[in-house]
Amino acid sequence: MAKLALDIIDTPAVMACKSHLRNDRPLVIAPSTNNGLSGNAENIGKLLNRRNYYFVPFRQDNPITKPRSIVFDEGYLIKTIKLALDGEQISPILL
Repeated sequence: MAKLALDIIDTPAVMACKSHLRNDRPLVIAPSTNNGLSGNAENIGKLLNRRNYYFVPFRQDNPITKPRSIVFDEGYLIKTIKLALDGEQISPILL
């Protein structure tokens, strides 16, 4: 997410994402990260404000032992993809 937010294109995976976006296609991101509610929160915010980025809803992984960790809810994956194809972000994204 940081590389996408900062436009750092230095791996095949990030290049594929940017190519997909360049063709005006939605990019669905299912975040699972240990710093989603700290260092990576800024990058998530940047991507939420850009066109064609869509997030699968996520929640805290374990608020007691990992208070900044997030994990996507796989139950929302298909619905998020379907809505992204229609240009809509599922809401709420933070469960």
